[in-house]
Amino acid sequence: MGVAVQSHWFAVGSNVTWAEAGVGAVATQSFIDPSYGYKGLDLMRTGVAAPEALRRLLAADAQREVRQVAMIDAQGRVDAFSGALDIKDAGHTVGAQFSVQANMMANSKVWPAMAAAFERTRGDLADRMLAALEAGQAAGGDIRGKQAAAMLVVKGTSTGRPWVGADLVFDLRVDDHPDPIPELRRLVRLQRAYAHANRGDELVSEKRIDEALREYKAAGELAPEILELPFWEAVTLVVVGREADAAPIFRRIFAREPYWADLVPRLPAAGQLPDDPALIARIVALRAK
Repeated sequence: MGVAVQSHWFAVGSNVTWAEAGVGAVATQSFIDPSYGYKGLDLMRTGVAAPEALRRLLAADAQREVRQVAMIDAQGRVDAFSGALDIKDAGHTVGAQFSVQANMMANSKVWPAMAAAFERTRGDLADRMLAALEAGQAAGGDIRGKQAAAMLVVKGTSTGRPWVGADLVFDLRVDDHPDPIPELRRLVRLQRAYAHANRGDELVSEKRIDEALREYKAAGELAPEILELPFWEAVTLVVVGREADAAPIFRRIFAREPYWADLVPRLPAAGQLPDDPALIARIVALRAK
């Protein structure tokens, strides 16, 4: 479950996006009242269906006609509200287990375009929400222009360990950027890469080295501009006795960012490389003079 948003408003993701694994998600928009996010999740956590949670909060809000809010729960029950005093063009579309909503748009084609893109796009939730944002922008977008975007995606069921981030799939914000949706798409790609890298670290700790190396390789292919990702792949290769396979990776990294070679001698004391001075010297020597 999740929420994605773009707006001509600084750091829009800090207030609009709310989600909790195993509970639901909330988008609170227009003249934002963040309590819809907090209280909506609280109600859904106790078993109240999203449409009913939204109804209760609207009934208690004397300023509801300036709000725009959507809620979905872990069972896929969804509803949305657009107040009569939302700045036009404004409206929403509720579909099968999703909702799109927009206000202060250049025209009334924006949210139908978002809904159509979400429904026809194949891929995971992040892919589909990005497609919806892009379609909304292509249809006219925010009449004020572009500034910020955000995406929050959580797992459908909770791990019971939210404090370690295990329930989060994406938690990304573009607070101020001339073209925030492409920048958000770039961050989604990086998050996918680092997810592979993190999984690789887990597999190393479980001594499942071949699987870990496949994860590190996938990370590097997704984000070739991030040299730290293949660096740790090369470190792992050395640890399992495959120095010859690691050498060209180290050489390529050191050629582009020489300071990575300075980190290598510090790794044996942290248990990340064998305490073998000759080995460490050979790795550092891969840095071009």
